[in-house]
Amino acid sequence: MSADPNTVGAARAMMLVIRRELCLSFRRPEQLLQPLVFFLIVTTLFPLGLSLQLSLLKEMAPGVLWVAALLSSLLALDSLFKSDADDGTLEQLALSGQSLTVIVIAKTAAHWLLSGAALVLISPVVAVALAIPPPAFPTMLLSLALGTLTLSWLGAIGAGLTVGLKRGNVLLSLIVLPLAMPLLIFGAGATDRAISGTSAAGALYFLGSLCVFTATLAPFAVTAALRITLE
Repeated sequence: MSADPNTVGAARAMMLVIRRELCLSFRRPEQLLQPLVFFLIVTTLFPLGLSLQLSLLKEMAPGVLWVAALLSSLLALDSLFKSDADDGTLEQLALSGQSLTVIVIAKTAAHWLLSGAALVLISPVVAVALAIPPPAFPTMLLSLALGTLTLSWLGAIGAGLTVGLKRGNVLLSLIVLPLAMPLLIFGAGATDRAISGTSAAGALYFLGSLCVFTATLAPFAVTAALRITLE
């Protein structure tokens, strides 16, 4: 049974867009490193600046970790579609014959690989600085992976709505931050439960369901916003 040519073409287009985004990001290392450096600075300097006791630091660690991850992810959202819109690449992609929704999914996936996945990978270093015990690492990593992926989808919606504005980064933050509050609450709650040794299944289930919900609806919302901008 042969594969559907449309499906194969969409998958190939998605891989090409992801590859292009990764190559462009590695050519601009300052944009790639800025969220990671901000995440490391905030989380590692926080205990030094407040001189907290170990027990108190452990209680505050989930909130510090998730606030830093949320703000770090916002730093890379403004360039998700704006640079391509400014130089005309976005319009060319829309006229390429491939579905704009496929292109949106590919660009959002590349954004998560460069920002969210990178934050997840370096989070154990931050966890050590925040006195988070190693047994809590698996829950922390899973919650951050789900949370940052959901944030990438929410950020794509905000970036799609503000891509035509000259100073859309402030409005982008105002759109995304209120939507990200459930992520902050349940993500920090899952990490806190893992630190205390209790089950974090409920919070993880919520983060997973929210991730599936946004991944299902966000591509179509972003596509509609970009079509309005391109018209």
